[in-house]
Amino acid sequence: MVEGKKRSRTLRRVKVKTPGGKTITHYRIRKPGKPQCRDCGNYMHGIPHVIRSVLRGLTRSAKRPTRPYTNNLCGRCLRVHNEKKVME
Repeated sequence: MVEGKKRSRTLRRVKVKTPGGKTITHYRIRKPGKPQCRDCGNYMHGIPHVIRSVLRGLTRSAKRPTRPYTNNLCGRCLRVHNEKKVME
């Protein structure tokens, strides 16, 4: 019987073959989903989808693009948003 923390599906299960020929199960952290645009729902480009501990080690320029609404809007929707703001 495995440990209680490994019984839930929080960790993903990976089958690994050892040099001895046995197949064992390794428990690894799940990758988070890709960030999506708030308006159109398309996946965001330039933003890595990694866990927080890995994200902390990346450089500032690798974490996200340097433009307003980076974590919410994709480039196309940002352009439309800015045009609406200018027209008001």
